[in-house]
Amino acid sequence: MRVGARPETIFALLTDPAKYVRWKGAVATLDPRPGGVYRVQFNSRDIARGTYVEVVPFRRVIFTWGWEGGKEGTSPVPPGSSTVEITLTPDGDGTIVRLVHRDLPEEARDKHTQGWELYLNRLAITASGGDPGPDPNQEAGKM
Repeated sequence: MRVGARPETIFALLTDPAKYVRWKGAVATLDPRPGGVYRVQFNSRDIARGTYVEVVPFRRVIFTWGWEGGKEGTSPVPPGSSTVEITLTPDGDGTIVRLVHRDLPEEARDKHTQGWELYLNRLAITASGGDPGPDPNQEAGKM
């Protein structure tokens, strides 16, 4: 996806907790360094958690991904069980943003694809200086 913003702007939206929640989640705790942990709360039930694997300023962020909460062992994607790679490539006055989510169980792929499409669009709007509006997944139990 091409975004009308520089890689520096997008990288900040991916790694700064105050900027992150402008496009995704309600509360974010981010420690964007290899081995650092992140935790993003979407609503009272849905919490994503993982560990940063690689962080290259303005170029790439790789982190493990999964969902906390619920009954033990009920999430098809527990924390650390899959990996997300976001690559930022300068493109004139904008950036090509590429997201690859690996190791998702088949039963979770469609829902995650829909989620990433929603949030990449919200990221693009925010990075371009717009307001993405309320996060539709903030309603309790929506995700």
